[in-house]
Amino acid sequence: STANAPEDDAPNRYSRTERTAYGRYSRDANSSGSSLPSNTLEKRIEELERELAKERQENARLMKIAQDKEELIGKLKEEIDLLNR
Repeated sequence: STANAPEDDAPNRYSRTERTAYGRYSRDANSSGSSLPSNTLEKRIEELERELAKERQENARLMKIAQDKEELIGKLKEEIDLLNR
C-alpha cells in the first residue's frame, strides 16, 4: 500500500499547481487586459519561462524516478520467477 501513496499524491499536487497557475493568469488578464506596457509583458514572459523550466526539471526528475521503479519491478519479477523454479 505504501507504493501507491506517491501515485495518489501526485495528481492532487498537480491539480493544486494547475489551479494556482490558472488563478494567477485569470487575475492578471482581468485586472490589466491588453493595456500592459511591453516591459511588464516581457517580465511576465520571463517569469513564465522560469516557471516552465522548473516544471520541466521536475517532470524529468519524476520520469527518472518512474523509470528506476520500473527497472526495479522488472528485476524483482525475474527474481520471483527464479525463486518459483
